[in-house]
Amino acid sequence: MPLLVSPAPAPALRSVLAALGSPTAVREAHTPALRSVQGPLSPELPLPVHVLDRIAAVGAAPSTRLAGWRFLIRGDERTVAAADTVLTADGWTFSHFFEGPYLASTELALRQAESSTTPYQARLLSVPELYMLTLWLHEDTGDDAAGGSLAPSDVLVPLAPAPTGITAHRPHPVAALLPVMTLRVAPPSLPGLPEVPGLLGSPA
Repeated sequence: MPLLVSPAPAPALRSVLAALGSPTAVREAHTPALRSVQGPLSPELPLPVHVLDRIAAVGAAPSTRLAGWRFLIRGDERTVAAADTVLTADGWTFSHFFEGPYLASTELALRQAESSTTPYQARLLSVPELYMLTLWLHEDTGDDAAGGSLAPSDVLVPLAPAPTGITAHRPHPVAALLPVMTLRVAPPSLPGLPEVPGLLGSPA
């Protein structure tokens, strides 16, 4: 399989396992599907979540940062939720569970990427300026999943729901999609806008 899913930091995985083992954490999560599972729950497909804080003008080097690791949570032989972890002063720690359209969209994008003949390293890229989340297919599979830059030859697959004018699940080379994204950058957001669930780094 040409798609490489990198192992998450061990403390991040442990924090998610601890949360799954906590009846309080599961009960208080805003995830009805997660709470309805009767059998065991397991975190799978860890993906580093990088954030593009500012959509650069054409020709400028995109600057991204690692914001967390995301795990898809499976139970009853299906994906029922996702778990995000964040890096704190004490190390990687569980942040929250969530569900919604990004789960199915992520799974679909990963399945599509597996059929590619080009080896890629799987990541997620959040674009808060557009309230957009993409599967980032990084061509240099030898890179540390926590680092590396957004290369022009890398491929971005917008997840659904995608911003107006950008088609979900259509792969785009970074060099082709960045100019389109630049044209769609909205004016600075007003304080108090709600955060989009599943979008790390989105405005609060």
